[in-house]
Amino acid sequence: MTRTVRPCGDTGLLVEVETLPEVLALHAALAAAPPEGVVDLVPAARTVLLRVRSAADLPAVAADVWAREPASSTAREADGEVTEIAVTYDGEDLDDVVAHTGLSREDVVAAHTGQVWTVAFAGFTPGFGYLASDGDDRLHVPRRTSSRTRVPAGAVGLAGEFSGIYPRESPGGWQLIGRTEHVLWDLDRDPPAVLVPGARIRFRAT
Repeated sequence: MTRTVRPCGDTGLLVEVETLPEVLALHAALAAAPPEGVVDLVPAARTVLLRVRSAADLPAVAADVWAREPASSTAREADGEVTEIAVTYDGEDLDDVVAHTGLSREDVVAAHTGQVWTVAFAGFTPGFGYLASDGDDRLHVPRRTSSRTRVPAGAVGLAGEFSGIYPRESPGGWQLIGRTEHVLWDLDRDPPAVLVPGARIRFRAT
């Protein structure tokens, strides 16, 4: 793995890698055995931010990161709970996804439900997770050419290499393929979000 470790503020390190699978593997390795002094991990598309207790911890944490040999993306998926999310596949953009991919409607649903997705990172709005596939790239599609001003809560979409679920009504430009009643964000729950980085998800057609 090629990586660059940079200081980030007074108590942070930003680890840059080249691919999303490297992010997933590095985050999994660090989450399983955090370096001494690390209090938070924040993955993104090509980086992992490590927040530490104090500046005094930074040299040891940086050395630990350099010495890591993260597990492969296959190994990271071998264990851990899988959350099942039921989806009704009647999204407004399902036919556009069919046109982009060359798959039938049934094949799109089969591809979406036939794999385990991993939450690579969170963002956009509380409870929204960017779901990475297990290597099946048949559902890689572009975002819509124009965003919707209102996407309903529970809408399931595709954009680029990711799938995602809108946890609340909001604007959005993803290709909508279905909807779910699963509650993704609840402040009375610990943690409030279902789609936290590293979580594993399987969709089920209803």
